[in-house]
Amino acid sequence: MKVIKAKSAGFCFGVKRAVDTVYEQVKENQNLPIYTYGPIIHNEEVVKDLEQKGVIVLRSEEELDTLERGTVIIRSHGVAKDVYDRLESKKIQIVDATCPFVKKIHNIVQKHSEMGENIIIIGNPEHPEVQGIKGWAGDHVEVFQTKEEAENYSCEQGKKICIVAQTTFNYNKFKELVEILEKKSYDVSVLNTICNATKERQTEAQSIAETVDAMIVIGDKHSSNTQKLFEICRKACNNTYYIQTLGDLDLNQLGSVETVGITAGASTPNNIIEEVQNNVRIIF
Repeated sequence: MKVIKAKSAGFCFGVKRAVDTVYEQVKENQNLPIYTYGPIIHNEEVVKDLEQKGVIVLRSEEELDTLERGTVIIRSHGVAKDVYDRLESKKIQIVDATCPFVKKIHNIVQKHSEMGENIIIIGNPEHPEVQGIKGWAGDHVEVFQTKEEAENYSCEQGKKICIVAQTTFNYNKFKELVEILEKKSYDVSVLNTICNATKERQTEAQSIAETVDAMIVIGDKHSSNTQKLFEICRKACNNTYYIQTLGDLDLNQLGSVETVGITAGASTPNNIIEEVQNNVRIIF
């Protein structure tokens, strides 16, 4: 069997930076409790390992409000402005591990909102990154991810609109929704804030999936970018499997295939990818 692993599989720059930041804080702050506001990344294995080292995940604003001391690490997805304000008012130490590409979107929407523009965020409204961006975008902000939502959007003529995207959104879907909005003849400024690493990962995954008999996509079930990789690969290859770890993979399903492709989401550690790759090679 031939196994093709995507070169772009695994941790992206922003995720690696965030995870490294937490491990550095664990080493440096032996006496103060360390918290992350939400899981530092969408990967259960990484979060479990950090919890074993004493890192506590805060999962609500109510938990945030109970803090009296310690260090709170802002996760890679970023958070709304009011989270910083809450922590600063309590004089809690903040370590900001927001991905720089996400932080750039915060600055964009804040600036355009202050200029009186309507903000449109194209992305999953339930995703923490999008919720964080929304928290910097002022009062006139809309979030959507479907053609129907774009087609139904309306605002007063003459009002300027700033469009941004969740960093891990599907690039082709983003273009499709932007085209729908531009046809409405609004005064639109479009900032393609999809991360280049995301676009490259999606393009490479599709290219591999089109040439193999089976495709394995590795990543956490809560990872937005991994879910999109799976959707892209499944369209190109019927035999596409979405797994979190090697234990989720039924190797018997690969018994009759000659070529297997492997890719992984931006929150997937390299050791998990290597374990899957090595076992597929050894068994077949």
